[in-house]
Parts: sequence; structure tokens; C-alpha cells
Amino acid sequence: MRTAFCAILLLCLTSPAFADENPIGFKTATLPDVENQRTLQLAVWYPAATTAKPELIADNAVFIGALAVPDAPPAAGEHPLVVLSHGYGGNWRNQVWLASALAHQGYIVAAVNHPGTTSKDRSPAAAQLWQRPKDLSRAIDAVLAQPTQFGTVKHNQIAAVGHSLGGWTVLEIAGARFDPDLFNRDCNVHPKLGGCMGYRQMDPAGTTAGKVQLATDLSDKRITAIVSLDLGLSRGFTHASLAALPVPALVIAGGVPSEEMDPNLESAALVKRLPKVSTQYVELADATHFSFMAICKPGGMALIEADSPGDGMICRDGEGARPRAVIQQQLVGLISEFLERSFRH
Repeated sequence: MRTAFCAILLLCLTSPAFADENPIGFKTATLPDVENQRTLQLAVWYPAATTAKPELIADNAVFIGALAVPDAPPAAGEHPLVVLSHGYGGNWRNQVWLASALAHQGYIVAAVNHPGTTSKDRSPAAAQLWQRPKDLSRAIDAVLAQPTQFGTVKHNQIAAVGHSLGGWTVLEIAGARFDPDLFNRDCNVHPKLGGCMGYRQMDPAGTTAGKVQLATDLSDKRITAIVSLDLGLSRGFTHASLAALPVPALVIAGGVPSEEMDPNLESAALVKRLPKVSTQYVELADATHFSFMAICKPGGMALIEADSPGDGMICRDGEGARPRAVIQQQLVGLISEFLERSFRH
């Protein structure tokens, strides 16, 4: 009974108070890619015109989901679009808390599973980091092409938000350029950074062709703002491309340092190389790298540990930290304020 009560309480904390006044819909789609054999799973939340009862989306024994009406008709009018990119070993469900909250505020939010770097698929052959920004571009194409399914996108109001490796992805789609040689040299100095360890597993520059692809311009000029959530691999970006980043950036870091993810070596160091006039940096002292992921249910950590010992840490926040739901409420406020400000200019 106590476990069920705690789960209901957490769901109330994470459900926007205006949910009834601003209903949202939810759809999934499959985006084929015969040429590259890179089929994408797409999930979209959007303002809806419906009075139907919402259902829990992405809710399971470990993580709390969010309410939406499956396959609801989209609301009239134009809406800004946000595309979401998950971290290494994650999936589109990781940021359901953010997708739901932004959709209630009037955004269309589209997320994809990046092949080769998801919780169910960590194949180095499929990882191909240079494809990740292209995955987001394909998600934008799909939403723009189907206004009757997801709603009409406002002109020049498309943002990208990413966590961890997703943060790297949104920097890339905004115009940052990656130098594999620079990154390898830096990883010799900081070999225990999580980005360096994950990069070695994926080995995206292991072939000449892969190295060339990884260093190319992967930007999408439709992106007008980006948000990075405790990103990794930032030390491989070139100074020149960061200094010339053409869109506003909000960089948020978890302030609880660890050997694998030190904000002083990743997010805080990145901000020093970005344009000061268009960059905002926020460090949350009690947030860890995993505070940006979905909220774990009571008993969720034990279930993860039973299946994959050591991975239960994704349910932990900093010592003495605020509840993850409260941290995420602050994050939603920071992100929505930044996007609203960026789209006004």
C-alpha cells in the first residue's frame, strides 16, 4: 500500500496543474530509411483537441510515466516544435517528464530512439554518432510533413534539447564541429570521463570513412535554439565552431561531481567556449547526471539492480537532494523560460 501511495504522490507532483485545461495527445510512428538501414522509432506529444480520458505513457514497473491521450486530434493553430535526444543507453522515454510538460505549455515535442545507442541496442556498428543529428532532422521532417497528425509548426521556432550524449547531439545539429583527433588526445588526459569510456565502446572514428563523417558539418539551419542537459563529449568540439555557434544555448549541469561526469570538465568548460551574449549556464547543486531522467518508482532501483547490477544508480540523486520531481519542475521552468525568450528574438 505504501509503495502504491508513493507512486501516486510522485505522479501528482509531475503532472502539470493545467492538464485538464490543456489536453495533450501522443502518437508513435516508424520512420523507415532503406538507404542507411536506420529505421527510427518516433514519439510525439502535442497540444490536442480532445475531452477523452488520458492514459499513462511510458509508465512501467521502474519509471513513472506521464498522462496523454493516444492518437488524439491535434489542437488548431501553430505551435513551436522541440526535438529531444536521449543519452547513451537511453531511449525516448527518459525525458517523458519534459516532453509532457512542454506539450501542456503548447509545444509539439518529438523524440526518437537513436539506433546503436539505446537501452535495447548498443551495437557499435549501428551507433554512427554522425547519424544522431540527422535522426533529429528526420524527426523534424516527419512532424512538418504531417500537420493533421501532430499539429502545425510555427515558422522559425524549432529547438533541440538533449541529455548526456543527446547534449552533444544538439550542439552538433546547431553547428558545433567535432574533431576526433582532438577528442582522443583529451581522453588520454581524462580517460575516466564517461564520454571517453562510451566513445571507446562505440569507436565511431574507427574507420577512415567514420572519422570523416564525424568531423563534417551536421547542422540543420531550421534549429533556432538548443538546450544541453549535462552533456558529454564536449571536449571534442572545436574552439572555432563553438565560438561561432549561431543559435542561443541553455547549458544545464548536474552539480554533484563524479569521476565520470565532472561539470568543470564538461558543461562548465563548454560554456567558456560559447558566445557569452547568447549562452546561459545553470548548475543545479543537488542534481546528478541521472536527475534529468524519468522518476523511479519506489522499488525501481531494486528491480534494476536485480536485472543489471550497478545500474540502479540511475535512480539516485545527490545526497540530501530535493526529490527528483522538484528538481525537474525547476528544469521545466528554466527550459520553458529560455525557449520563450529565444523564440521572441
